[in-house]
Amino acid sequence: MNKNFKKAISIFMSAAIVTSCTALCSFAVDKDVDYKINSTYANVDWSTYKQYKTDLHSHTTGTDGASTKKETVEKHYDHNFDILAVTDHGTTDYGWDDPSTNKAVKIAMSVRKGNLPIEVLSSKGETSDGKKYTYDGNYYTEYDENGNAENSMLRVPFGNEQNPTSFNNAHVCSWFVNYGNDTIGGTSDYETPIKNVDKLGGLCVINHPGEYSGARNVANYDEAYNTDNVKFKYVVDKFANILEKYPACLGIDVNSKGDYRTRYDRKLWDLLLQKVVPTGRNVFGLATSDSHNEGIINSGYTLMCMPEKTIPELKTAMKDGAFFAASYYMGSKVELQSWAEELKTAGVGLELAESFAETYSKIVEEENAGKQRTIFAFDQDAVTPKVKAVSVDDVEDTITISTKDAYMVHWIADGKVIATGNTIDLDDYSDEIGSYVRAEIVGEGGVIYTQPFTLEYDGAPEAQTNHFVDLGGATTLLADTIVKFLVKVLKDFRVIDIVWYFLTK
Repeated sequence: MNKNFKKAISIFMSAAIVTSCTALCSFAVDKDVDYKINSTYANVDWSTYKQYKTDLHSHTTGTDGASTKKETVEKHYDHNFDILAVTDHGTTDYGWDDPSTNKAVKIAMSVRKGNLPIEVLSSKGETSDGKKYTYDGNYYTEYDENGNAENSMLRVPFGNEQNPTSFNNAHVCSWFVNYGNDTIGGTSDYETPIKNVDKLGGLCVINHPGEYSGARNVANYDEAYNTDNVKFKYVVDKFANILEKYPACLGIDVNSKGDYRTRYDRKLWDLLLQKVVPTGRNVFGLATSDSHNEGIINSGYTLMCMPEKTIPELKTAMKDGAFFAASYYMGSKVELQSWAEELKTAGVGLELAESFAETYSKIVEEENAGKQRTIFAFDQDAVTPKVKAVSVDDVEDTITISTKDAYMVHWIADGKVIATGNTIDLDDYSDEIGSYVRAEIVGEGGVIYTQPFTLEYDGAPEAQTNHFVDLGGATTLLADTIVKFLVKVLKDFRVIDIVWYFLTK
């Protein structure tokens, strides 16, 4: 082969390689996804808004709590809560100066827990440790020894945990509307209270779903909410159907009380997001204490991003999803293992990482024995991680979370951790992203969950037609009919009034 021919071949091949590379690069550019990122924090002014510590789920001696309404308010105040909802079972909170009792429920709870006293606030008085307080129907305020007002705690009106006599804990917390007081029944029936709260203009949430679904009794993470299981498919489809129909239902508890019941419910959250977000709405995650005693009051809470501490601003923040869920507890071995590995890889929070790993090992041992009891508890005296700002760049397709006192931020899409760090560039993970991403922030003093960032783009998952029919309605009808009939008989024959008389005498 002569030199000229070789030279011609070489030039041709070089040109072909350059052309191919150019074509590939052009193809890659053409594949870049143009995301529209919807943030629930879009209207938050991070320079002026405050984050108000909120408990949306608490109980008193009005039903099955160990503390009176007065004690419950005082203890939440001591834990620096800014906002509190009292949500006794089937019993609407008409004020912290009102006994707010459902006679039938209170009598039933007295059989279980004894006749615990009911004590409410006055317009002004003294706390159990001798401090002065005032209560004006909206705000509870304590005063120091010099008479200076300390923090004022806002009352969420008309708190109620619906379905008081549910045999399988199908509970719904509602707020802002007077619905469900003195009701009986509720087995499996989420839809009735949610539908009525929606109609009246209130807000509500599906409480600790792992208790109703039975997921809390599953030893292995992979088995929980596995939709190949007929029971779990029914649960996921049922909740998705309710969330699609009723905007008043904000979402679900994703970390409640000590996270024993809810340790798999972040997995449920992701499954619901995959189903519901393509229909055009978000699914928010809440964390609550569900406090029945003083020891659990500070376990889970939400941080409401608001310009001022008022009822209208609270309701707006809840509807918009301008809040973070937070907890001092973690019961999922899979999440603990993931956190331990992420911290070790980053070379930060190594003592905390070791604690995660030790708890993970203990849970594995318990699961192998058929029962899990160990839950990781963060140090409540440690500094809690904080979100300082959330920013979205639709041009660069990035989301950035500015944090303080946090060891790590990781990003979840379709139930999997896809990235770590304060900023995620969605274009780097286009093959792993569906219709949303959400972030979790972990530090020495707990975990914080952002609300999901929903995504719109060409090729995004499309909504699937929901053909769900709730055959569990037959169970609801049968169980509730029997309970309601018995209570009606007891009321008609004044049995409840007579027992109530002697109970309160």
